[in-house]
Amino acid sequence: MKIGIMLRSLDEKGGIGVYTQNITKELLELDRNNQYILYYQNTDNLGRFGRFGNVTERVIKTKNKALWDQLRIPLACWQDKVDVIFHPKFTVPLLAPCKAVMVLHGAGWFLPEMTQFFHPLDVRYIRMVMPLYFRKCAVALSVSQLGAEIFTRELNLPPGKIRTVYFAPARQFKRVTDAGKLREVKDRYNLPDRFILTLTKRGGDTRKNLGQIFRAYARYHDRVEVSYNLVVGGKDCHLFREEYSLPAEGYGADVLFPGWIDQQDLPSVYSLAELYLYPSNLEAFPVPITEAMACGVPIVTSNVNGLKEVAGESALFIDPTSDEQIADAIERVVTDENLRQRLSAQGLNRSKDFSWDKCARETLDALEGVVKVANVASNRNG
Repeated sequence: MKIGIMLRSLDEKGGIGVYTQNITKELLELDRNNQYILYYQNTDNLGRFGRFGNVTERVIKTKNKALWDQLRIPLACWQDKVDVIFHPKFTVPLLAPCKAVMVLHGAGWFLPEMTQFFHPLDVRYIRMVMPLYFRKCAVALSVSQLGAEIFTRELNLPPGKIRTVYFAPARQFKRVTDAGKLREVKDRYNLPDRFILTLTKRGGDTRKNLGQIFRAYARYHDRVEVSYNLVVGGKDCHLFREEYSLPAEGYGADVLFPGWIDQQDLPSVYSLAELYLYPSNLEAFPVPITEAMACGVPIVTSNVNGLKEVAGESALFIDPTSDEQIADAIERVVTDENLRQRLSAQGLNRSKDFSWDKCARETLDALEGVVKVANVASNRNG
C-alpha cells in the first residue's frame, strides 16, 4: 500500500520536530514492503530519506499551513493514489480521498487550568476544529495516556478512536563515559565543572516555567557556600538574562547560556550534569525527560500531567508553582550522593520502557490496520 507522510513539522525546533524526524526514519528502517510518499514543505529536505528504495519525495510549496494541510495535501493524495495519510502533528487533511491518522502531542487546550499557556484564539480554534479532525481520522495516536483520556472525555469519542503510543529519545541518547568526548563537548559549550541543566526555547519559557527556575535557583544559591552553576540551553536563550533582569553578580553571575546544543552533543551534556531540572507547567510527552533518563542524570520535575506519567518513580517531583519546593529539591539532589545514585539508576531502568522499535511497530500497525479495515468493508459492500 501507499503511505503518505506530512512532513511540514520536520524542521521544527522542539519536541514535535524531534518526534517527526525520528518516527519517519524509524518507519522507513522498519518497513521495506509498503511504498512511502514524503511530503515536504522545505526544498532543502529533498534527498533526506532518498537512500530508501521504497520512498518517493515530494515538495509542496506554500508557507500557509492551512492551505498546505487542507488543499495541497488532499490534491497530492489524490494524484499519488495514497491509501493512508499520516501526520506526525495534530491535524489531518479533511478533504483527503484516503484514510488519515494523526498524532496528538497534548490536550492542554481542553483543560481550564492550562489554557493560560496558549493564545485565546488558538484555544478557540483548536476546540472548533479538533472534532472535525477526529471525524475524519480513522484513528489518532496519543503520545500519552493522559492526553488520550482527556480527548476521549472532552469530545465524547468512541472506545478505540485513540491509541496511546509512547515514543522515545533518539538512539544516540545513552550515558557517555568517554572522558575525551566529555572534555570535547565541555570545552565546545564552555561548560563549568559542576552544573544544573535545564533546556528551554524562546517563546516557550512561560510553559517551561523559567521564571520559577530562576527564583528557585536564587533561593538555592543563597543557602549554600559553594553553589553549582545553572546552565540554560536553547537557541537565543541568552536574551533571557535581560528579560528576567538577572543580576550581574550573585546568583545571576552563575547562570550560563551556552546557546543551542546540537542533538549529537546533548548526551554528553546530560552526562556531565549533576541534575536535570525540568519543572515545566505543561507537557504531554516530555522528550527531555526521556533523554535525561537514558543518560542517567538525576531529574527534578513537576508532579503534573505527562511529566509524572513518563518519569514514573525515577524523578524527584515538586509543585511547579513553588520555588521553595524546587529550591529544596535542587539542594537535596546535589548534596545527597545516595539519592543521586538512586535516581540515576531508576532513570536508566525506566528509560527501557521507551523504545523506537516499539513505537515504530505500533505506528505501522495502526497505519496498515486502518487500510485493511477499509478494504474489508469495501469488499463486503462490493
